[in-house]
Amino acid sequence: MKKRALARLAISSTILLGTAMLASPFAMAQTADYNNTYGISHITRYDMSQIPGQQSSAQFEVPEFDASTLKNLHVQGPDENGNPVDLDVWDSWPLQSPDGTVATYNGYHLVFALVGDPSRAWDTHIYLFYQKDGETSIDSWKCAGRVFQDSDKYTGDPILAQQTEEWSGSATLTADNKVRLFYTDRGAFDLANGLYGKQTLTTAQVNLSQPDASTIKVDGVQDLKSVFDGGDGTIYQNVMQGQVTPGDNHTLRDPHYVEDNGHKYLVFEANTGTTDGYQGEDSLFNQAYYGGSFRFFQTEKDKLLNSPSKDAAAVANGALGIIELNDDYSLKTVMKPLITSNTVTDEIERANVFKLNGRWYLFTDSRGSKMTIDGIGAKDIYMLGYSSNSLTGSYKPLNDSGLVLHMDKNYYDPTFTYSYYAIPQEKGNNVVVTSYITNRSISTEHHSSFAPSFLLSILGNHTSVVQGGLLAQGQLTIDGDQHRR
Repeated sequence: MKKRALARLAISSTILLGTAMLASPFAMAQTADYNNTYGISHITRYDMSQIPGQQSSAQFEVPEFDASTLKNLHVQGPDENGNPVDLDVWDSWPLQSPDGTVATYNGYHLVFALVGDPSRAWDTHIYLFYQKDGETSIDSWKCAGRVFQDSDKYTGDPILAQQTEEWSGSATLTADNKVRLFYTDRGAFDLANGLYGKQTLTTAQVNLSQPDASTIKVDGVQDLKSVFDGGDGTIYQNVMQGQVTPGDNHTLRDPHYVEDNGHKYLVFEANTGTTDGYQGEDSLFNQAYYGGSFRFFQTEKDKLLNSPSKDAAAVANGALGIIELNDDYSLKTVMKPLITSNTVTDEIERANVFKLNGRWYLFTDSRGSKMTIDGIGAKDIYMLGYSSNSLTGSYKPLNDSGLVLHMDKNYYDPTFTYSYYAIPQEKGNNVVVTSYITNRSISTEHHSSFAPSFLLSILGNHTSVVQGGLLAQGQLTIDGDQHRR
């Protein structure tokens, strides 16, 4: 069932009535100009309005590649009747060291990815892939199978017990050579029992063995537990708040692990809560969300208030959030967002942050179809980026607007790519960008799979796609010569 339909059904649920926290954000709109940053960085309407004039530059365009050269990963699994079927592979992330560089586990690079039956829209599980360090060909990737068994979720954790899918996250190699996975537990939709597909940041240790020199095997998981689900809705919107307003798109997913000065953190996609710039028509009058000059604020505000995008902008309160973890990877502190996209979009995905040459870089993927900016269309796909002197900000847009990557291919083109993920290297200014090719279920010939990777140069607040920097499908690292500018 579509999200909008679920939201409409949820409005009539008595579960959502009777509390101020869950009241419609439109009910108490002030409709008066004000200026409140809430002490948070913002993806502003002014910055985003510059992107249509930039995105045709080769500096930002995702490199072209020949569809005839693409190969599938040939991962097989059971369909709903238990018969073997070729599976799609989309969002992926490598096992990384705490500084974000690719980790080597017993001579191998490991990648976790979302995998599922092309014919079933809600079939999404995490699989493990491995490749010998030094190899780059798509043919050198092997699949170790599913990470979790269906029974793993029955730990006594009531949130985990409702898990129906496993969504994107990150993974780190710990100091004692253990693999620690972070992912999104997507819960059940059961409207009669007040379940609305809750998204919960979750973690587990993944146990691995090597039966022989060329094989890695998943030996189950331990310490599987929920970490964060939005709490009371004050700093980050929780799932119940996300059901109140038609068209609202609740997100709380894509946990990205990072360390700084001995502290452990998760950065993730979310939406703002009631204390740090919540959604609602009132938000359309906050100058902080517009940026630019006062004249721009007034002109853009008047245009937006009379635009078909007004309602979408009123519920747009995307955020890249952050929490601190204890040493056992449980929740320690809920912190205010690193950056938000109020009035711009409700969805900024694949949170990714790392330190390079003394500066912190924060990246996110987003779709033009979810945005409310003139000149940005439904086919436009972006990776946006921001930099700061510290992990917690404040963050300023790269390339003046925040634009880092742009793609606008047809959805059915086998060279369509999404889910861009920037991986810092051990040397130099170039990072490797991975993604996936081909949308799910659109072709029996071309399955969703690792896309050709490519190089992105980062120099201060300037980024550029490296011309001639196209790499193999799923390639994670580059050698010393390729680091040279």
